[in-house]
Amino acid sequence: MKVSVVIPTYNEEKNIGRCLESLCNQTMNRTEYELIVVDGNSKDTTRDIAQKYADKVIIQTRAKVGGARNDGADLATADIIATTDGDCVLPPEWIETVYQEFAAHPEAAAIYGTVYPLEDGIKNRVNLGMANTFSRLGYYTKTLYYTLGCNTAFRRDAFMKIGGYKVCDAGDDLEIARRVVHEGTVRFCPKMRVAFSMRRYDQFGTIKSLREWIHIVRKGGDSDECQYSKREYQ
Repeated sequence: MKVSVVIPTYNEEKNIGRCLESLCNQTMNRTEYELIVVDGNSKDTTRDIAQKYADKVIIQTRAKVGGARNDGADLATADIIATTDGDCVLPPEWIETVYQEFAAHPEAAAIYGTVYPLEDGIKNRVNLGMANTFSRLGYYTKTLYYTLGCNTAFRRDAFMKIGGYKVCDAGDDLEIARRVVHEGTVRFCPKMRVAFSMRRYDQFGTIKSLREWIHIVRKGGDSDECQYSKREYQ
């Protein structure tokens, strides 16, 4: 295996099939990468659907989404670990782009890219356009690496050396970049794009969701006042 893709899920029966179908229809040969689904003990048929596509489907043992990604990394057999989310859709060249970027940059410990809205609309395009601009500014000024868990990949040895993701409710995907950069470079790759679901923002509101996320991150990743992960979606 050249790339191991880890996908955390929780009650994703409406989305996981679409996500995994996109990952099974990549430009890289299917025998060269593996799909690992780590499920948060879903109450629906998520695991049954995932079994049709993924190489490995397990129930997570560590808490939070970062813990799920760590569980999946423990099972990874490839030297590259890529992460995404169960409600995302991956372009056909996504895995090959990840592999080629690491091949071209052997000094890299992590590589990340941009997102575009799965649910189209001016508001969603503007919101993610601002997020991508923020990501670029952070990278080129070396002030912040916007390594979103839906679109980031790591060299397995670097990931394991730093202990993987911090187990917290929010901000773990940005926090990990501050540690992995000591094991090699963290590179931004605009070609590495992912269709990102805006359902959280559509249902709970963009400003409210961002405010909650910022609040939790400022609290160190967890807060008794609000919860960011394992939301129930309509």
